[in-house]
Amino acid sequence: MAAMPSNYLFWAGFLFFVVLMMALDLGVFQRTKHTISFREAMTWTVVWISLAGLFSLLLYHHGQRMAADSVLSNRQLSLQFITGYVIELSLSVDNLFVFLLLFRMFNVPGELQRKVLTWGIVGALIMRAVFIFAGVALIRKFAWIEYVFGVFLIYVGVKLLFESGDNAPHENAIVKLFRKVFPVTPDFDGEKFFTVRNGVRYATPLAVVLLMVETTDVIFAVDSIPAVLAISRDAFIVFTSNVFAILGLRSMYFALAGLMDLFHLLHYGLSVVLIFIGVKMLGAHYFEIPIAISLGVVIGVLLVTVALSLVVPKKKHA
Repeated sequence: MAAMPSNYLFWAGFLFFVVLMMALDLGVFQRTKHTISFREAMTWTVVWISLAGLFSLLLYHHGQRMAADSVLSNRQLSLQFITGYVIELSLSVDNLFVFLLLFRMFNVPGELQRKVLTWGIVGALIMRAVFIFAGVALIRKFAWIEYVFGVFLIYVGVKLLFESGDNAPHENAIVKLFRKVFPVTPDFDGEKFFTVRNGVRYATPLAVVLLMVETTDVIFAVDSIPAVLAISRDAFIVFTSNVFAILGLRSMYFALAGLMDLFHLLHYGLSVVLIFIGVKMLGAHYFEIPIAISLGVVIGVLLVTVALSLVVPKKKHA
C-alpha cells in the first residue's frame, strides 16, 4: 500500500490538535458554569496567541513538508501564516464589537454569553473551512477571480472607512424568517435554545442571538477570507491562520469586552489594511510586494490606529 502523503498527516494532526484543545478548554477547564473573569480570559488569550507563535516556528522549520504543493521556503510560509493570522485576528476584533452590541441588545447574562460564543466558534470553523476551500479552488481554476476579490476588498475597505464603527446590528432576513417559524419567548430559559410551554415549542432569545452571531460571521467570512487569500494560496496556511484566530475569539471577547470603547478608531485601520491588500491582489501579476513588507504594513497600520484610539478621545453623541 502506498504511503499517505505527509501533508495529509499534517492536516490530520492539526485537526486532532484543534479538537483536543477545544475539548480541554470547554470540557475540562470550563466544566463549571460561570462568568469568565478578565484574568481567566487574558490567560487563555495569551495561551492561544502563544500556540499560534509556536505553530509559526514549526512552519519555519518544517513548512515545506506541512504545506501542500508549496514552492515557497519555510521562512516565506511562516511569514504568510503570521500575516494571515494578524489580519484575521484584527478583523475578529471588529467581529467582537458586533457580538458585544448583540449581547447588550438582548441583555444576555455573562454566563450565557460563553455558550453562545462557543457554538458560534464551532459554526465559524465549519463555515470558514467551506469558504477557504471554495476560494482556493476558484483561484486555481479561474485566475480572474483574483481581480474580483481585489475589487471586493477595496470596496469593503472604502465602505468601512465611512462607517462610524459602532453601528448596532439589525435582525437580518434569516432571523426574521426564523421568528415566523418559531414563536420566541420574551425571557431566557437557562441555557436552553428551545423550550416547551403549554404544549407549544418556543425558541428562546438565546437561539435568536446565536442565529444572529452565526449569520454575522458568514458576512465577516466573506470579507476576511479573500484578504487572507491575497496573502497565501495554500489552503493549509489559510485554514490554520483562520483557525488560530477563531479559537482565540471567545477568550479575547471576555478580555476586551470592557475595553471596546478604547478601540473606537480601529475600523479606520482595518479599512486601510483591506484597501492595501485589495491593491496587492489586483497588482499581483504586475508587481510583487514581499510578504515581510505586507506584514510590516498590516502591523504598523493597526498599531498606529490603536495608539490614536488611546490618544484621541471618542466623540460623545448628543
